[in-house]
Amino acid sequence: MRTKTRKKNRINVVTLGCSKNVYDSEVLMGQLRANDKEVVHEEEGNIVVINTCGFIANAKEESVNTILDFVRQKEEGRVEKVFVTGCLSERYKPDLQKEIPDVDAYFGTTDLPNLLKALGADYKHELLGERLTTTPKNYAYLKIAEGCDRPCSFCAIPLMRGKHRSTPVEDLVKEAENLAAKGVKELILIAQDLTYYGLDLYKKRNLAELLKALAKVEGIEWIRLHYAFPTGFPMDVLEVMREEPKICNYIDIPLQHISDPILKSMRRGTTKEKTTKLLREFREAVPDMAIRTTLIVGYPGETEADFQILKEWVREMRFERLGCFTYSHEENTHAYSLEDDVPEEVKQQRANEIMELQAQISWELNQEKIGKNLRCIIDRKEGNYFVGRTEFDSPDVDNEVLIDASKYFLRVGDFAQIRITEAADFDLYGVPGD
Repeated sequence: MRTKTRKKNRINVVTLGCSKNVYDSEVLMGQLRANDKEVVHEEEGNIVVINTCGFIANAKEESVNTILDFVRQKEEGRVEKVFVTGCLSERYKPDLQKEIPDVDAYFGTTDLPNLLKALGADYKHELLGERLTTTPKNYAYLKIAEGCDRPCSFCAIPLMRGKHRSTPVEDLVKEAENLAAKGVKELILIAQDLTYYGLDLYKKRNLAELLKALAKVEGIEWIRLHYAFPTGFPMDVLEVMREEPKICNYIDIPLQHISDPILKSMRRGTTKEKTTKLLREFREAVPDMAIRTTLIVGYPGETEADFQILKEWVREMRFERLGCFTYSHEENTHAYSLEDDVPEEVKQQRANEIMELQAQISWELNQEKIGKNLRCIIDRKEGNYFVGRTEFDSPDVDNEVLIDASKYFLRVGDFAQIRITEAADFDLYGVPGD
């Protein structure tokens, strides 16, 4: 059927899932632009590339529904071609080809050259680190490694992303310089496991050296760490964080659980005692550090006693930032052989209890900020507010600082000193300060 859209030979890249997928889409778009292709991100186009997520049940469902929606648009003549790439496609390609055959082609996470070929483009090796960013102009993700060597029982990422592979320091510095030249001021370092960085290339954990090198890039003012693993954490990173003002006093360290039997079954390689000691060392080394973590409730065999241990520990540790997910039973993971024995309503209730507790902790911590001047980066204007973040907050997942746009003017993308006047559970309100 002839397509009804007037956007001829315009490639629409649709991104689902995590920041790693955002990065991969940006690389794809950079390659397409270098091949003189018209490419847009989540806008109208007659050719669609869906970068999927296959991590947990909800994400897989969203990816499948998005594929079906664009296949329907293809049947209606609103788009001409639909291509699927990313984690879901890597993990379930044969099943998807069988169940949704109207997709023009499926590609895995390492199939970029073949995907480009299907789109009439050549893979350009000289474009190392160059990409078309889709985030607000002031920040960008910097993926420092791909894949994961950890044996966590619940996680399918190694199936979709392969073994850990670090990107050399000099390549990352070059990429950071390119981003800074475009006006990026904040780098958000991402990987499946930041703390493993460098072991494959340099035979040692080399995150601290990478941070020192990136801190020298002119124009970059904030460097933020996401997705650290608690086992084997390189403690020299804390020294760099304390001494280098560009490194945000912030770390995202997904801990998943704290009850020893659950940690053992999860194959996390640590204990409650070791994890608590590590976090206390974080606080001692960098006293005003904001620690973000994520937890899983409803893992197979999680008893009410295990959950109460977790809940009490959250109350004790007072994390600045915390997210909680219900366990998703994923085929081909080690935990899939276990019985998924916690009822869905119990999983949800436990997640709700953790988040209610965290909301109270966050409210109490936020009250302490009232009257303080905080350096914020202004991400956007939304409705009647300018929306900013402190160094203790990452985009999309953490607190935001709201400034009344009817009374004050701030430039999006700039830093500003904001005096905090009010505080809610997860939002701060302020006015331009000194």
